[in-house]
Amino acid sequence: MLKPPKKMALAVEAVVDIAFHGAANPVQSQDIARRLGLPRRYLEQVMQQLVRAGILRGVRGPRGGYRLARERRRITVGEILRVLAGQEEEGGAPPASGSALGREVMAPLWQSIESEAMHRLDAITIEDLCVEAERKGLESESRAHVDFVI
Repeated sequence: MLKPPKKMALAVEAVVDIAFHGAANPVQSQDIARRLGLPRRYLEQVMQQLVRAGILRGVRGPRGGYRLARERRRITVGEILRVLAGQEEEGGAPPASGSALGREVMAPLWQSIESEAMHRLDAITIEDLCVEAERKGLESESRAHVDFVI
């Protein structure tokens, strides 16, 4: 069935990881990479996109890392996916169909499906996913959850 591209899924999981495991201190990229089972270099590219988009905040220094730029209840899955989709679209969207069937029937079908999916994803917050993780009994590596730090 339809699955998000790997980079999009990684971005959402990384933001949830920061929200779920974050405490008073920023979450370090090496810890996120370890938990997600990914190379740190690959993760850093995605994290920088999220920082530039205002979803995450990078904290410099020896105890630096990443934290949410806003409350987790104010960040949606749809917003995160749009950040990465915007980056992918810059490389060029797939060419439009040359057939009338493609333009008049298939293109509207895919647009409708995308619109419905994004509507649902805009209704899911990072808070919702953290609550689901807690409901399933997952343990955070931090002792105290901090939703947002100024």
